[in-house]
Amino acid sequence: MKIDGAYMMALLEKLLGTPSPSGYCGRIAALVEQEAAALGFGTERTPKGNIIVTVPGQREETLGLSAHVDTLGGMVRAIKPNGAIRFTPVGGYMMQSVENEYCRIHTRDGREYEGTVLPVKPSVHVYGDARELKREESSMEIRVDERVASKEDVLALGISVGDFISWEPRTRVLANGYVKSRHLDDKAGVAAVFAMLKALRDSGTIPVRTLNVVITVYEEVGHGAAYLPPAIRELIAVDMGAMGDDLSCTETDVSICAKDSSGPYDYGMTTRLIELAKREGIAHAVDIYPHYGSDASAALKGGSNIRAALIGPGVHASHGMERTHELAIAGTAALLLAYVLDS
Repeated sequence: MKIDGAYMMALLEKLLGTPSPSGYCGRIAALVEQEAAALGFGTERTPKGNIIVTVPGQREETLGLSAHVDTLGGMVRAIKPNGAIRFTPVGGYMMQSVENEYCRIHTRDGREYEGTVLPVKPSVHVYGDARELKREESSMEIRVDERVASKEDVLALGISVGDFISWEPRTRVLANGYVKSRHLDDKAGVAAVFAMLKALRDSGTIPVRTLNVVITVYEEVGHGAAYLPPAIRELIAVDMGAMGDDLSCTETDVSICAKDSSGPYDYGMTTRLIELAKREGIAHAVDIYPHYGSDASAALKGGSNIRAALIGPGVHASHGMERTHELAIAGTAALLLAYVLDS
């Protein structure tokens, strides 16, 4: 059964182009619902905004898959007397990773304004200690790309404390298969899940178990899948695989995580995923991520009585200027397909 790479990559670009910092996911949730409907699958939304795609199976037993569409971003914390915006992070990232980044400020009445993230001492021609300034929340601000010189000018635009800020993704899809963009965590995982769903639809194949695909909107702040449909007994979280230090994952591999900051993942599920990757000839790496948490972590901490595993495409420079490869995304989709048809 073939993964439709062209579909997968086109969907990834649509996802990456839709702003969705945690808590500001209305537009991308609608996109996910439209995509599921186009494939012929029903959806529902939970009260917190997660989308659940249901695929009937041969048995009533339910397998859960999760991936998240929410991303890193920011929120207006204060408007300074000079018209600059102080922001607070949404999600966990190094402040220097967003320095000089273009952004959009989303007002609650639907307006959008462009801006640029800068340190409060933005020029070496003016500030002798600009290079030494520590990059932290109090020393960073957003320059609004409008004719503003005061707090009152910014308020007149409709910008207020609590408005969301999204980072420009700067997506590039290269002819050699590499994709570089912000927010591959976890929009690459979502694209893999939908490529798997399309393969099921196109082939007319019914999975062994009913699938509940949970697309979450608060993963980056730790509680995306804290609630799961009670029928789920197994959950595979699909999220990016990290790279570096003593890790073996590369940008063309599927990462199979054996343990993260929340502890070990289910022994039987992880072993089965490794066996299936070997059987299907899928390039993969088994790694341990001590500084990582996933939707499966949130589900377990939220009290879900489940077995859980974690896989995803290898991503370089996670929570920064990320890069992966089409092979890793397609490999993730193929491994998911093997699991849902085998179990």
